[in-house]
Amino acid sequence: MSLSLTSSTHTPTHETVPTAFIDVNGAKFAYRSLGQPEGIPIVFLQHFTGTLDNWDPALTNELAKTHPIILFDNKGVGSSEGDTPATVAEMANDAYAFIQALGLKEVYLLGFSLGGFIAQNLAEGYPELVSKVILAGTGPKGSEGITDIVNVVTAGMSDGPAKVLRNIFFTKTANGVEAGEQFLERLQRRKENRDTPTTGATVNAQATAIITYGYEKDPEYQQLRRIKQPVLIVNGTNDLIMPSINSFTLAQYLINSKLILWSDSGHGALFQYSPDFVKEVNSFLAAS
Repeated sequence: MSLSLTSSTHTPTHETVPTAFIDVNGAKFAYRSLGQPEGIPIVFLQHFTGTLDNWDPALTNELAKTHPIILFDNKGVGSSEGDTPATVAEMANDAYAFIQALGLKEVYLLGFSLGGFIAQNLAEGYPELVSKVILAGTGPKGSEGITDIVNVVTAGMSDGPAKVLRNIFFTKTANGVEAGEQFLERLQRRKENRDTPTTGATVNAQATAIITYGYEKDPEYQQLRRIKQPVLIVNGTNDLIMPSINSFTLAQYLINSKLILWSDSGHGALFQYSPDFVKEVNSFLAAS
């Protein structure tokens, strides 16, 4: 089933599209739909602590030129109601319930970081729903280094919380710092109807889910082997949050995958190199 967006005389952009709400098992979920009025939508699955406003408009607006786009806050995140679960499996169940509430029968998934864990669960559990997957800055169960996420984020706040995403998403080279500053500026382009900041309870639940996922064992990578859909894997060569070696592991055991790494970049490589990322995504989704 394709998504039909409400027509308007003014095409909504990341900066202007209104936030909508839908009931999902008794809780209101916040989401934003933009882009093409017809086609298979790309459902965006967000990173640790991220809300609707943490997606880069340089990326979302460009992908919206060729696809329907759905950004949403999972249960308890941002403006969505409910308590954020402390396991990836429960987060995936909530994401599935949201997609079902929208009445969608076929979707593409773009899972970034924690969202990539959720995307893997959905791709494995619902192959009839999920036809293609993009995994950015993420890894499989038991990923190397992700149990240290609290220390990495804490170190990234050494010069204040305003710069934490620059510090942990980008490299410390002149190129990386500049890209990080530009990214932070783009995140502020939406001036009205911004999302509700992530609460401490949600941060704690998500951190628990990530650390637990890092300690989970899947020695034969059975979950990855069961995912048959085409998968595009992207990352930077110096990911502090989800060490880049995990991207190689994904590519090794996802039997229908392609891996792209950008030099002098980290966890936020998809934002640093958004023009190339968009080009690769469009090519990947267009392929038969």
